[in-house]
This record gives sequence, structure tokens and C-alpha cells, in this order.
Amino acid sequence: MKLNVIKTRSLWWSISTALITVGIIAMVISFIQLGAPLRLGLDFVGGTRLQLERDCTQPGNCDQPIDLAMVRDVMTAQGLGNSSIQILGEEKQALTIRTKTLDVEERTQLQTALTERLGVFDPKSTQIDTVGPTLGRQLFISGLIALFMAFVGIFVYLTFRFEFDYGLFAFVALFHDVLIAIGLFSILGLVLGVEVDTLFVVALLTIIGFSVNDTVVIYDRVREVIKLKPGQHINQIVEDAVNQTLTRSINTTLTTLLPLLAILLFGGETLKFFALALIIGFTAGSYSSIFIASTLLAWWRERTGKAQSVVDVPVKPEKEGNSVIEAEFSDEV
Repeated sequence: MKLNVIKTRSLWWSISTALITVGIIAMVISFIQLGAPLRLGLDFVGGTRLQLERDCTQPGNCDQPIDLAMVRDVMTAQGLGNSSIQILGEEKQALTIRTKTLDVEERTQLQTALTERLGVFDPKSTQIDTVGPTLGRQLFISGLIALFMAFVGIFVYLTFRFEFDYGLFAFVALFHDVLIAIGLFSILGLVLGVEVDTLFVVALLTIIGFSVNDTVVIYDRVREVIKLKPGQHINQIVEDAVNQTLTRSINTTLTTLLPLLAILLFGGETLKFFALALIIGFTAGSYSSIFIASTLLAWWRERTGKAQSVVDVPVKPEKEGNSVIEAEFSDEV
């Protein structure tokens, strides 16, 4: 089956535009509510995070789910009313609290107050993380610099490796993938309270590398087809290149997504959202390489009058003896 990417490019562009628009709206709402386009985790903003889980081996300790209002009352009584509280699990027997930086005495006092109101917590499941605000700010800035340098480096490489328009639209495809990943996580942050940490930045850098690899394969085939068929229209060249590399792109994406799905379903809490970010980004990267980067290149070359690349083929001079014989034959005829 041959994929007609050029005839249906308006559809692909509309899908991408809709996804990006929804993501941008979510980022704006998040910025208004939280002061950032994403719900930033402890790594970036600093503070103390406590994850507590009831000890259900104690008789009657888990008869009722944790009451969010009761937790909020305890936090308010401790002078921590602005803290972020999230109830975890289907049975709602665990919770995560993110608050300002607490010292050991303050953490102990808070845990004691929560135990008195909510019941005994399992010490084996208790997790406490503390990050200073200065370090969090440095990590955030370092992550942005890393993303910026990755974009610039890839754009410069592709410009020299191919041509300027190849590099430009590969850059657009990469930006498309990153925007979709950030937009969906912004939605998850608003709906489910999902926070992003330094692993999310690592995921974005990995997404960029995967996406540009797929795009380079298609662009390299476009260049080969242009050399083989120099007079052919760019639309046909792009469609041939996409269809010739389509099986490879799909197989690469599927074999990459399988282990990520395993991590998402059976991995720990720490890697769950990291795997989800990669799944979203890799899917968007494969989509953008096939439907966005290739069709934008064809559209641009049509607009700039480069729809057909003509390569001058030198004509070899004929031998003198043959020319004389052909001339005599023409005269006789």
C-alpha cells in the first residue's frame, strides 16, 4: 500500500495544529494557576516532599480512605496551609505532600501530627526528599540551556549535511515534537497533578535525538531520489522517499515503544512518567518525520520555484570517424 502524504498534507498539518493548540492553552492555564507552563517538581522549585502510606497490617488502620480535608486541616495547623497535597492509589491509603523546605524537627512534628489524625504509616514506604530553591533554579536553567544547545547543534549539522531548507524543516519537526510532549504533560499536570523533574528534561533530549534520526533517513532518501530522477517533481520525489523508508520508520518506532510500554506498566513510580514522556515523544517524532518534515520540504520547494531539480548531464563528443560516416549517410539519403 502506497501512502499519499502530499495529497493529504492538510489533514496532517491540521492534526498537529490542533494538538499543539490544546497544549499551548493548557500551558497558559497552568502558567496562570501555578506560575509556570508545567507543574514543576521538587527538582526545579525546591522544598520538601513527603510520601506516606498507611500501614494496613494494623487492625482498623485502613478501614477508611484518607480524607483530603483532614490532611489539609493538619497542614494548616502546622502553618503549612499552602502546601500541595495529593492522595495516591485506588484505595486512597497513601498521600504525597509538597511543601516548603523543612528541617528534621519540623518534618518529625508534621509526621507525628498526621499519624495522630490519620493512623499509623508504614516506615518502609515513607519517602522524604529535600531540595534547596537555589539548586532547583540551577537545575531548571541548566535544562533549558541543554535543550537550546541541542536544537542549535542539530540545526547547524543538518544545514551543512544537506541544505538550509532541510535543516530548517527538521528543526520545525523537532520543535513540533517537543511542544506536543510539553503540552500533554501540561494537561496531565492540570488534571492529574503530574509534576516534571530532571528526568523530563532527559526525556526531551532523547526525543530530539530519536526524531532527528528518523528525519535524516527520509531526507537522505529524498536527496538520493533527486539524483536518480533529477527532472521529477518534488512532490513525487518526497512521496517515493517516504514510502521507501516507511517500513523502516514504523519498525524502528514499534521496537522502541515496546520496552517503554513495559516500563510504563510494570516499572517503578520513578520511571513511569519518564517512560510516558518518551512514548509520547517517539510517537510524535515518527509522525512528524513522515507527515510534517517531508511535506513541508515539498511545499517550500514548490513555493520557491525549486519543485524540479535539473542536473546538467554532460554530452560526450562523438568520434570524428563516426561523425563523418553519419554525415555522408545523411547526404546520400
